[in-house]
Amino acid sequence: FVFYILCELDRYGSHIVGYFSKEKESPDGNNVACILTLPPYQRKGYGKLLIAFSYELSKQEQVTGSPEKPLSDLGKLSYRSYWSWVLLEILRDFRGTLSIKDLSNMTSITQNDIISTLQSLNLVKYWKGQHVICVTPKLIEEHLKSAEYKKPSLTVDITALRWTAPPKKAHKKHKNSTSAH
Repeated sequence: FVFYILCELDRYGSHIVGYFSKEKESPDGNNVACILTLPPYQRKGYGKLLIAFSYELSKQEQVTGSPEKPLSDLGKLSYRSYWSWVLLEILRDFRGTLSIKDLSNMTSITQNDIISTLQSLNLVKYWKGQHVICVTPKLIEEHLKSAEYKKPSLTVDITALRWTAPPKKAHKKHKNSTSAH
């Protein structure tokens, strides 16, 4: 596991606000194993900042990810709110055709998380065997005006991000494995 710890700095020093951990190599494609904001720091935007940071790291790794399930009730609310804001911002500014796969590649959010979020916003329909994004500028703006989907108070400055993904382990072949040519 790798741990990312967020601290608040004041004249008395550094104070742990929260953290998230992730497996170095998640077989399930999770970009967060555990996430926590300490009680005195909750409701201040730190949880969404940690979520946003985890997705910025996923973008750097060029992978999609999802938090390890099950999520707590507060975790579900925080993730759904973050995903909604990210997707609504893209859909508001985008002109042209956009697929769920495109959104996933742009955000590092898994296609399943995108579909469930768009369904909760009533922005996706199931038509001829596939999910189709159905939006109007008015509908997007109505959602963005809602307090539930407002821009997070704290955001990640990606221009200041200096990070290198941990090297992937080389998977060894089993002695008894053979390859067909």
